[in-house]
Amino acid sequence: VQLQASGGGLVPAGGSLRLSCAVSGRTSAVYVMGWFRQAPGKEREFVAAISWSGLTAYYADSVSGRFTVSRDNAKNAVYLQMNTLTPEDTAVYYCALEFREYLRVNSRTTDPYEYWGQGTLVTVSS
Repeated sequence: VQLQASGGGLVPAGGSLRLSCAVSGRTSAVYVMGWFRQAPGKEREFVAAISWSGLTAYYADSVSGRFTVSRDNAKNAVYLQMNTLTPEDTAVYYCALEFREYLRVNSRTTDPYEYWGQGTLVTVSS
């Protein structure tokens, strides 16, 4: 399985970006997808996660109401729409995959995810 994250870039505060994560390989299986981010000098942190059906999503408190995670299983893709960006959102964003259908409590942690993308850099200028 390979994950390819894209869509990062430089954006002014208040702006928007849409990240994409393309999944290739074992695409016939069901999986949940998580988004995480890591700012310089900080630990990787949870951003959002989405179930296989797309009906359930989890968000970190810091992004709730501003970010939306979605997916298109026909395209083997997951998206993260990020609005009202602030400099505190500056980080490398990673998508991660776990082969299961439903989210669980630890979907908010890095532990259950088996595969990770290479990351895409988001820089928000003040």
